[in-house]
Amino acid sequence: MKKIRAFLISLLIISALVADAQSVRTYITHTDSIDLRKEWFLLDPELDRVQGVSVERAYKLLEGKPSRTVIVAVMDSGVDIDHEDLKDVIWVNEDEIPGNGVDDDENGYVDDVHGWNFIGNVHADTYELTREYARLRAKYDTDEPRKIRRKEKAEYEYWLMVKDRFQRYKAKSENDYKTCQQQLDSYKAFHKNLKRSIDLIQETYGLEEITPAIVDTIKSTNKDVELAAYFIKVIYQNTTPGISLDEVLDEFEYVIEHNGEVCDHYRTAVEVGYNPDFDPRTLVGDNYEDLEERHYGNNDVKGPDPSHGTSVAGVIAAKRNNGLGIDGIADNVRIMPIRVVPNGDERDKDIANGIYYAVDNGAHIINMSFGKSYSPHKEIVDKAVRYAESKGVLIIHSAGNDKDDNDVDESFPTRFYKNGKEASNWLEVGASTQGTDSSDLIASFSNYGKKTVDFFAPGVDIYSTDPGNEYDSADGTSLSSPVTSGVAAILMSYFPNLTAQDIRNILRESTRRLNGVKVRKPDTLEEVRIDQICIAGGIVNAYEAVRLAMRVSGEKRPE
Repeated sequence: MKKIRAFLISLLIISALVADAQSVRTYITHTDSIDLRKEWFLLDPELDRVQGVSVERAYKLLEGKPSRTVIVAVMDSGVDIDHEDLKDVIWVNEDEIPGNGVDDDENGYVDDVHGWNFIGNVHADTYELTREYARLRAKYDTDEPRKIRRKEKAEYEYWLMVKDRFQRYKAKSENDYKTCQQQLDSYKAFHKNLKRSIDLIQETYGLEEITPAIVDTIKSTNKDVELAAYFIKVIYQNTTPGISLDEVLDEFEYVIEHNGEVCDHYRTAVEVGYNPDFDPRTLVGDNYEDLEERHYGNNDVKGPDPSHGTSVAGVIAAKRNNGLGIDGIADNVRIMPIRVVPNGDERDKDIANGIYYAVDNGAHIINMSFGKSYSPHKEIVDKAVRYAESKGVLIIHSAGNDKDDNDVDESFPTRFYKNGKEASNWLEVGASTQGTDSSDLIASFSNYGKKTVDFFAPGVDIYSTDPGNEYDSADGTSLSSPVTSGVAAILMSYFPNLTAQDIRNILRESTRRLNGVKVRKPDTLEEVRIDQICIAGGIVNAYEAVRLAMRVSGEKRPE
């Protein structure tokens, strides 16, 4: 694959394609990862020389120790509950009779056998910035200018900021989509021309394979044949010896597929995310203006695209030691799928209700691998977080992938209530890497914050479950959060007397600290100590967390 990467770089130069280097890296990064076990995040820094979280080592400490089943609510885009590596670990509501159309347990949700879907059949939704723009535009961006009253001044200033940011972000998204589509068209054209050239040479000379030696001998008065031979010759001259044309075609098909996915993302952002006139809420069937409404949606916990949630669930709980796919982190756990995240920004009402549902139905941990920059109804989310706090439920949230300082640029939902007080049951997690180079230990995209991000956890090249009994790798703090949720689930399972606050403190205090090691701050690339960009100053570690839990619980700690 490294030969193909070298080939692609040369090919891009030859073709004079307008390609963004970072985008190209994103498309092919997971086909050319470093030579490590796919589940590197389970490994141990000392024994395996990779910055995993020492899961396998932790289980050696727990051999022979009884455990209880821990329920982890995955508030996300949906989960493929039939996946071969997840179907045995999906939560079942034993008080509900499947498919009878009756709310048997009288919790307000009909046939919620495996969880609940608070956004119904919605696939894509707008960004919260767009919704704020639409809401305020109706009031302030009118044909008839009006005088701004004193009590409206703060909101009007906020409107001007929202309007400016919306217009800039929308324009950038439109440009990104245009550039991406041009790049995709170039890839497709190159692939088409190469395939046509190969077919022409093979048909003209009756060849099964075209080698560099053969192409050097081709002389023809047919201009099409001559051009095809020259095209193939240039390819061979600009790549590593030994690469076949079939490999080149296969790699371009891969790049086209993944580049197409990126273009689809940009297209959705333009057509939906930044479209103030788009509103899919009628598909949900709730009264959106009633923020106290609790019972709406349906029991389809997969939804139209459960890719993200399925990956998150796999990291936490994929069935261990079953000979399939991957091993999740926690070994006695059930996943409660709660669908609240569309392709776009989740809404505060749905977040709050997802938390209530999780708590009321027995979840011990809530994993939230999502975030946004605005929270117009933060008070209802705060109320739900307080409810979880009062019931001893731990919330673990991803810090975000914008390489922002969360101390400065808030990412919602957040541990801080509107009154400034802090939830005691909350962990905020940034993303770390395999750490083959200490300066690159923190993921280049990860948000951080000395006061707002607790610690880091693996979030790069994380191999996990994908819908349809598939498996794939992905990057993001969306994976760092479930890594942490998995470790927290181990502690709650084997140390049932520990509270959510105990678990939070243990995970903070047991992080693997890298004393004296400098890491790169994601936004500026400045080299700083890790304790300057997070609270605990380290990376979550299951082995050290178990050792500390044993001490806190008064158990004899193995040496």
